[in-house]
Amino acid sequence: MMSNAGPPSLAKLSLGPVALKQSNSGRTRSSTGPPPLSAGGSGMTAFWSADESALKRWNELTEEESNDPEAVARSFCKHATKTLARGSFNMDKFAAYYAAAYSVRDRLIDRWNATQNYHSAKNPKRIYYMSLEFLLGRTLDNAMLNMEVKPAFDEALDGLGFTLEDLIEEETDAALGNGGLGRLAACFMDSMATLDYPAWGYGIRYQYGIFQQRIMDGYQTEFPDYWLNFGNPWEVERLDVCYEVRFRGHVSKVTDSSNRARYIWEGCEKVLAIGYDNPIPGYGTKNCINIRLWSSKPTKEFDFASFNDGNYDKSVEDQKAAENITAVLYPNDNHMVGKILRLKQQYFFVSATLQDIIRRFKKSNLPWSQFPNQVSIQLNDTHPTLGIAELQRILVDEESLLWDQAWDIVTKTYSFTNHTVLPEALEKWAVPLMQDLLPRLMMIIFDINLYFLQKVERVYPGDRDRLRRMSIVIEGQPQYISMAHLAVVGSHTVNGVAALHSELVKSMLFQDFVEYFGELHFTNVTNGVTPRRWLHQANPRLSNLIASKLGNENFLKHLNELTQLKAFAAEPTFQKDWMEIKYQNKVRLANYIRAHCGVDVSPDALFDIQCKRFHEYKRQFMNILGVIHRYKRLKALSAEDRAKETKKVVIFAGKSAPGYYIAKLIIKLINNAAEVINEDPDTAEYLKLVFIPNYNVSLAEIIIPASDISQHISTAGTEASGTSNMKFVLNGGLIIGTVDGANIEIGEEVGEENIWLFGALTPDVEDIRHDQRYHSLALDPALDLVIKSIQSGDFGEPYIFEPLVSTLTVGHDFYIISKDFPAYLETLGAIDVAFKDKSAWAKKSINAAASMGKFSSDRSIEEYAQRIWNIEPVTVPK
Repeated sequence: MMSNAGPPSLAKLSLGPVALKQSNSGRTRSSTGPPPLSAGGSGMTAFWSADESALKRWNELTEEESNDPEAVARSFCKHATKTLARGSFNMDKFAAYYAAAYSVRDRLIDRWNATQNYHSAKNPKRIYYMSLEFLLGRTLDNAMLNMEVKPAFDEALDGLGFTLEDLIEEETDAALGNGGLGRLAACFMDSMATLDYPAWGYGIRYQYGIFQQRIMDGYQTEFPDYWLNFGNPWEVERLDVCYEVRFRGHVSKVTDSSNRARYIWEGCEKVLAIGYDNPIPGYGTKNCINIRLWSSKPTKEFDFASFNDGNYDKSVEDQKAAENITAVLYPNDNHMVGKILRLKQQYFFVSATLQDIIRRFKKSNLPWSQFPNQVSIQLNDTHPTLGIAELQRILVDEESLLWDQAWDIVTKTYSFTNHTVLPEALEKWAVPLMQDLLPRLMMIIFDINLYFLQKVERVYPGDRDRLRRMSIVIEGQPQYISMAHLAVVGSHTVNGVAALHSELVKSMLFQDFVEYFGELHFTNVTNGVTPRRWLHQANPRLSNLIASKLGNENFLKHLNELTQLKAFAAEPTFQKDWMEIKYQNKVRLANYIRAHCGVDVSPDALFDIQCKRFHEYKRQFMNILGVIHRYKRLKALSAEDRAKETKKVVIFAGKSAPGYYIAKLIIKLINNAAEVINEDPDTAEYLKLVFIPNYNVSLAEIIIPASDISQHISTAGTEASGTSNMKFVLNGGLIIGTVDGANIEIGEEVGEENIWLFGALTPDVEDIRHDQRYHSLALDPALDLVIKSIQSGDFGEPYIFEPLVSTLTVGHDFYIISKDFPAYLETLGAIDVAFKDKSAWAKKSINAAASMGKFSSDRSIEEYAQRIWNIEPVTVPK
């Protein structure tokens, strides 16, 4: 097996995934099973062994790339001519981007190899972050900034006639995530690298991502995101990192030589997991960690017999079936085929990851009892939870550990982050489906549940209702497996992601588990964002202004230093510089909107933004209802009174899940309302409405720095944390929000004078829902007028929006829009008034941004490392 720190020239061998047993070079595929005996009898395949002179020569020839502009220019031209086979006669910006990317990657891999070599030598405890999403965004700009080589590349490319910023725009976002979950994982990897932690990320290399969103006749329409069409210069294909993953088959019971019952999972369908590595550089350090993404391939790509018989479709059937597993993020599970594919995807992910982790652990030759002292695995939500049962299976079935020994190792290894309190978002899998697809794992889960409930019963004898509530297996026809319960039972620590959310996790979701395991089993780690991407990269003018005022860039690693800006918040010159940067960012966004949406907006207007995944609990519906109310009010004013109003541009962006009908109707209503509002000559000067399609990280980097106000208005008690709120405030945008998620902690940090909070509180929400359902409360009058306008056809055929309107009427307004609507309108009115006082607004903006030190992902990772993972930094020598 190849060391992860091997030279890049060996990273991509010319063998296909069918090379299950041994390549022509004599190297075997990765495996967790017993390694083949080499000639030396060490049990490992032989690697190159150099004498002292050969090793010296190797080191001379593998010196790290220089970062001076001349060396960068030479590297760029080498890749343009040798890697891309381009010449001066056919170079374009796209090819230049790839040449620049490969040049940066050379320097990344230098750091990456040094990091892996050093970690291998030190053999520290590592953290393995398992996430089904990594919303990385573009890599070129981020990598240059973190490695502090952007000035050298800028100078080198300028000398060759290219503009670096133009090349940055050529990069396509990596389509590896959907929303906050994936972006949080990406921020955390950046922080782990920056803080020198020995860390690995694990995920899936989706061929088409989630989808590309286009708006057709006002509706969201999904298209494949062909982000890999031209390859990905940032990944290293590891054809030698290859594992079998099994599905279906049957389980046989045998008795071993010690007269112990053993179970053998056999007769399985098999696919291969191939590793693709993505280096993640830290800022201000040589540390460069890795995200390993798995791609599914068939064990047999091509059935020659079927092809010769003329059955061409059957000849590639296995290939299509295998590759479907990693084709799309979150395949639609509104039908059985989708459910099977999604479950396959999750098991494929955890099986390959655990085989890789165990392979690395076995290289240390330590006993299994030391596994938790070498390995910490963090589950980012419930998607990787099958890994708990899979590790138990491996330890019991393949490594012959006793059940209790194995379970002790499992529960000391895993920790679990819960990201939601919404019942529908807590994954459950039907037992018949799992029995068919993963028969041995289903047996393991039944046993985990039985032994756990036996322990609970000893503590609470006779309390059958408690056993039912705490069971991993949910009784019914059919039975279901609660992945959240499995995650809690199989982890040593469970954390929420904001103070309120963590309390709700304990009081609403897992109250029985808190009583059984104790308070120490549950904790809070408030989310954070990386200032390197969300300030330094997304808003370089503001980052430079802050650095000039503070005298250094230390705040990029120590975000608390922003608090020093408060001393300058009332200074007229600083306010002017601060707001000029905000204005330029608004101009940039206005230009983007004109080019991509065909709408002219004024950067002098108040930019009111809500960009996030579409869901009823996030209440984009309340926002558009408020916009329609504003439009109707403006229409009713005289021209003289209208001229006194604050001019506003309302901007939406975000995707709905393909099968989420109501969320897609909200997008349709926004676009229909925009057609009416933007074309109305009476109001167009005072109100514009824009939906920006295909929201992603790169688009967020344009939108977020341009906000004056952003909306975070989820129903109280439904948003776990949110991180877009942190990004907006870090960039000098103020927020309007409910008392929910991280809004509460942001409010505590920035002060109530620099945030607008409104609406019902979490303890009151259930009583409000009860009253609305059983006491037939009338809709708020202002809201009722808006609903009547929609029903009258002002924004399209009324029947289109009837299912959406019904959520407020016959649906009893589950997300309490009617209750919060008056306070929402009143708060928006207060913001209009505040925006007119430019100096006071600038002061609020500066003070709010200066208060964001707590919300760095560096702080989050330090808390995880110290309180949950028990790992130490390992600083790679420079």
